[in-house]
Amino acid sequence: MSAGSNAGGGGGAHRDLLARHRAVLPDWLALYYAEPIEITHGEGRHVWDAEGNRYLDFFGGILTTMTAHALPEVTKAVAEQAGRILHTSTLYLNRPMVELAERIAQLSGIPDARVFFTTSGTEANDTALLLASTYRGSNQVLAMRNSYHGRSFTAVGITGNRAWSPTSLSPLQTLYVHGGIRGSGPFAHLDDAAFIDACVADLRDMLSQTRGVAALIAEPIQGVGGFTSPPDGLYAAFREVLAEEGILWITDEVQSGWGRTGDHFWGWQAHAGNGPPDMLTFAKGIGNGASIGGVVARAEVMNCLDANSLSTFGGSPVTMAAGLANLGYVLEHDLQGNARRVGGLLIERLRAATAGLASVREVRGRGLMIGIELATPGHAAAVLEHARAGGLLVGRGKYGETLRIAPPLSLTVAEAEEGADILERALHAADAGTDGG
Repeated sequence: MSAGSNAGGGGGAHRDLLARHRAVLPDWLALYYAEPIEITHGEGRHVWDAEGNRYLDFFGGILTTMTAHALPEVTKAVAEQAGRILHTSTLYLNRPMVELAERIAQLSGIPDARVFFTTSGTEANDTALLLASTYRGSNQVLAMRNSYHGRSFTAVGITGNRAWSPTSLSPLQTLYVHGGIRGSGPFAHLDDAAFIDACVADLRDMLSQTRGVAALIAEPIQGVGGFTSPPDGLYAAFREVLAEEGILWITDEVQSGWGRTGDHFWGWQAHAGNGPPDMLTFAKGIGNGASIGGVVARAEVMNCLDANSLSTFGGSPVTMAAGLANLGYVLEHDLQGNARRVGGLLIERLRAATAGLASVREVRGRGLMIGIELATPGHAAAVLEHARAGGLLVGRGKYGETLRIAPPLSLTVAEAEEGADILERALHAADAGTDGG
């Protein structure tokens, strides 16, 4: 079946698996669509479901299939490594882990960098917070309003987005700072320079009421928060204030790293100012589906722990082989440049497509990280349904009212146009309240 033949919705295979899912998995494990789909295989920028329907994938398993589905270079590397040995642990020397750490340390921009591998972005952020609180001898942390950093107890404690924060309990004392969202909040009416000044003044005022803050953790572009971001330079201005008290800056690059923004390899580079962050966390796209996360930190910060530690699954030979092959492909094929070129065309096409639609508040983003914020509660769910029926998968964010668009970085111009056409029809169909696809 082609992308245009999906209007029939999920079939018997989907419904049977959904019943089994609901019988054994948590109620809070969210599923997209009124009739959830089972994705069985993929190739390039497309995936297929159990009913044989083909979809253009503009979400990549939550920004994780960064390069392409079934990328031959990655599948070959995984198969070859799996044929040698699957697992050893960090208690033994691991050549693929050392090689990938060397490449990431060099790319991070952090001097005298050390790299610790985990299995997810949540675990990476947990590790960064452990390092920061130990290094600084404090459990006070600054985080951004509307932020998301993972699902663990510690990561939830620094998540400033109530839709993803199921408890107020936390091992950390978290203070939330203004600035992560340009288009709303008390400073939204200001121009960029005045916005930054106001946020810096707010930060200074907050710090005057505290002592011994360990770190600021921030996503350069908020992912679950709806692909929102501050003006370029905000975190550089924050860094100057933080440096006065020795407070660490942690940049959460789980979604914004590896060239996805097009303009930069890392999101923090839009805020470079007086240098790189003290710590950088990463995950998702580096493995192209393999479970890789990690932390990069200055050696004195990374080495501050005075107790034994290891990672049973972090840095496994198979995932490291996948990461090496995937990162090599990204760099050799200049997928950052492709994200800049094709992403620029896509965002302009989407702005033109949504011009005049009262239901669309804003189209924003960088490279292949684009958000469409909708004005009407509940509207995003309807658009997702229409897009799926038309053969396109997209994501949601910011309390469910932003469409998140993040295709694999190898997206072609023709695929960008196809996806924009489907999304335009879906937006109009949702506005009209029809069953169009």
